[in-house]
Amino acid sequence: MPTFSVDLEPVGRRVTVRADQTLLDAAQQAGVEIVAVCGGAGACGKCRVHLIEGDLTLPTTVEARFFHTEELRAGYRLACQARPLSDVKVDIPPSSLSTPQRLQVEGQESEVELDPVVRPVDVTVPPPHLHDLRADTMRLRSVLAQQGVPRPFFSQPVLRDFSERLRQQQWAVRLALRRQPPLFEVVGAVPPGESLVGLAVDIGTTKMAGYLVDLATGHTLAKAGMMNPQIAYGEDVVSRIAYANEHTEGRRVLQQQLIESLNTLIGQLAREAGVVHDQIVDAVVVGNTAIHHLFAGLPVTQLGESPYIAAASEALDLCAVHLGLELSAGAKVYLPPNIAGYVGADHVSMLLATGAWNAPMPTIALDIGTNTEISLAVDGRVLSCSCASGPAFEGAHIHAGMRAAPGAVEYVQMSGGEVHVQTIGGKPAVGLCGSGILDAVAELRRAGVVGRTGRFQPQHPRLVAWDGGGAFVLVPQAASGNGQDILVTRKDVNEIQLAKGAIRAEMEMLLREAGLTYRELGAFIVAGAFGTYLDLESATHIGMFPPLPLERFHQVGNAAGTGAREMLISGARRRLAESIVDKVEYIELTVHPEFMDVYMDAMYL
Repeated sequence: MPTFSVDLEPVGRRVTVRADQTLLDAAQQAGVEIVAVCGGAGACGKCRVHLIEGDLTLPTTVEARFFHTEELRAGYRLACQARPLSDVKVDIPPSSLSTPQRLQVEGQESEVELDPVVRPVDVTVPPPHLHDLRADTMRLRSVLAQQGVPRPFFSQPVLRDFSERLRQQQWAVRLALRRQPPLFEVVGAVPPGESLVGLAVDIGTTKMAGYLVDLATGHTLAKAGMMNPQIAYGEDVVSRIAYANEHTEGRRVLQQQLIESLNTLIGQLAREAGVVHDQIVDAVVVGNTAIHHLFAGLPVTQLGESPYIAAASEALDLCAVHLGLELSAGAKVYLPPNIAGYVGADHVSMLLATGAWNAPMPTIALDIGTNTEISLAVDGRVLSCSCASGPAFEGAHIHAGMRAAPGAVEYVQMSGGEVHVQTIGGKPAVGLCGSGILDAVAELRRAGVVGRTGRFQPQHPRLVAWDGGGAFVLVPQAASGNGQDILVTRKDVNEIQLAKGAIRAEMEMLLREAGLTYRELGAFIVAGAFGTYLDLESATHIGMFPPLPLERFHQVGNAAGTGAREMLISGARRRLAESIVDKVEYIELTVHPEFMDVYMDAMYL
């Protein structure tokens, strides 16, 4: 029997299989966890892939139930049904990957021309003697002038140990020079030949993602995430603003919590990349406006009061040492500009990375989180707004909610009276993560167990009495990993209704403002960690997203983190980000006369 090579992208695995094996067999053989709630029987339609190169067997009648004719012509298939007829390359969309695999491809590298703000210059400084009594910095300036670097200046933190470093390194040193035309600032000094690296951080309301990047190559050396410690002081930014305003030291406490955790994250990244803190000579940090202010130590009182005004919206360069960040002594932290009180630099970073701000067709781009920001780009305009979508998609306020960890239900399918679930890591179910509760509500609605208003219909045998509103037994205690029923309660359904209603109402208001309907959208970009995890069909079925063809959706992962990395390695991208903000028209929904009516309609399932 012939064998063929199957290239599985974007995971980057390649495996050889027999002609009688499916693409799902190939993925399992390669250790790529494709979602297959039904076990590969063709009943769930979750294992979608897209053929890029090569030939597959003809579509089956099973696939015809899950794809439009146009999608099949475009190469969309079910991995459990398609078999190779030649060597093939297939793309696996994020929605078809289990959570650990999605994390591997989240925030992929982008191609940006290298133009770092900080660059290395290797110099050998002549040692002093009785006939040359100039200061160390003066002798260094003479050498740099010969290399075309006029009048560099030093910050005090760099000067503190510069003379000792010169002598320890036998007068040879690699300088980190930060361009501030027409001047140059020495922001660090390392031994000759050592690489200079930069730090990019996306600080979310709930989670933080950090990246160390080689400034000479643009390659990401290490990446890691951790929880935002401020969550202990409030799950959303409104609560944290209130804490900062109501406690004498509140703002300082929230900033210190963030800086301490960032230093822990920096240490973890440095160890993974095999670098020392002196090599980290530049940084870009993005976050929403409230997070931006709390990180920078700016007042947030005015953010909590109408008309919700930022203390500063322009791009900032802050000294890392003054913030308390453990980077090179003279390193600066670049904060891109904010758009408005509740649309921050993280959204600007996402627009930059995806190119949505300049899309050739009407495009919606949204970053789903505890706070969700949405932009609509059309005919050269960029309309933006934000809403508090709440922490339900992080598993919070859900009866059996949990973070995306082993044992969390991430996919649900109901068919023929049977309930099938897939958990992270294939472990017995112990709770529901964000994508799991979204999937569960969509399946309950599809099966008629939940009505349009979110109420349970009393005919299903798995319904039980619970706190006045009822609950559905998703996984019975005998099959769970904690000896308890995994329930979906009426309150859980309501939490999803509130969150999805806010998001859908946002985009409907933007479409109205532009005079468009959702059918005219050419692209729909979904960013953010949860945006990578969610199932698009579930999101459209409950009305969170409009019912567009699946090929118009693009799940792009942590695009804010990608944009931060682009700005880290390119001064031109920083300038572009600043120009994008000038194009944005912010719409404050809280004062819009139609918003509440649209929001109430959007809560229906």
